[in-house]
Amino acid sequence: MTISTRRSMLRLGAAALAAPAIVAATSVRAQGKTTWRMQALWGGGTTPQIFEERFCARVAELTGGSLEITPFAGGQIVPAAQAFDAVRGGAFEMMKTFDGYTAGKIPAHGFSSTVPFGFPEADQYEAWFYERGGLELARESYAPAGLTYVAPTVYGEEPIHSRVAIRTIADLNGLKGRFVGLASAVMGDFGVSVSPLPTSEVYSALDKGLVDIADRGDIKANYEEGLHEVAKFLILPGFHQPSTATSYVANTRAYDALDDQQRAALAVAAREISGALRQNIIVANGEYIAKFQEAGVEVIDLDPQDVAENRAKAVDSWAKAASDDLSKRMMDSQIALMKELRLL
Repeated sequence: MTISTRRSMLRLGAAALAAPAIVAATSVRAQGKTTWRMQALWGGGTTPQIFEERFCARVAELTGGSLEITPFAGGQIVPAAQAFDAVRGGAFEMMKTFDGYTAGKIPAHGFSSTVPFGFPEADQYEAWFYERGGLELARESYAPAGLTYVAPTVYGEEPIHSRVAIRTIADLNGLKGRFVGLASAVMGDFGVSVSPLPTSEVYSALDKGLVDIADRGDIKANYEEGLHEVAKFLILPGFHQPSTATSYVANTRAYDALDDQQRAALAVAAREISGALRQNIIVANGEYIAKFQEAGVEVIDLDPQDVAENRAKAVDSWAKAASDDLSKRMMDSQIALMKELRLL
């Protein structure tokens, strides 16, 4: 399949590419069944991991069982920090990752994971991937490592949990915070002393006062982790991570060995899951914000104008983080779309 053909199929979207259309693909099916293993980011039984299981089931359905992916929870095959090298080396075929974790080594990954003060709506960020070449740029970022970026899962904001009241962006100055990826650089420029702690250490860091503020995950996941017990302020919108992209990334040799139908199924299933998880989070946010409030947490809604005015300041931080050609091209294409959307 040519690149232009794959792009055309992606633009059709999940709704148009129903299972019968995939099954009718003209490519010759490989004999037998291809089996893959995929390690995700999430703990077993959690909502996002359940959606990864649905992704695998949907791929099997769309391929008539010719591609079977077994999902594993985060750390179940290898420690999460080793997944990149494990997939590259062929220990297993696919990972679900967050590009922000590798932004220190691959600057472009700061822009393909989340952009602080960037796209405030998940649909806008997803549009950058599918309508403005973001998907191809993300693939370019992984190609030198022998990895293929398959597709993103895009959803909305992650909140900030705080031990102190933050009512303006200026209140960040002088605080200690936990952030990763591009958010580390941007929050540092806003006066935060940043510690890129693992997700597993966020609860204890807030509890012990090692950090004043922290980001971790979506609102429901953070409540389930008990952050309402250690941080009595929840700050919205999550300007440091207004929209989020996790990513399906495959070993290139394994991906290239698939037939056209199997590759198309990966793309279709990924886009379906992206929308389904996003809608699940939208519904859950209202329910779990109420749970935070019932637990005595004050929900602080920042002035939208304050956030918008500081977006322009964040652009300077983006420019410093875009330290090579690819990351600069990513940033420039995102800024161009933001200007068209009148965000800048």
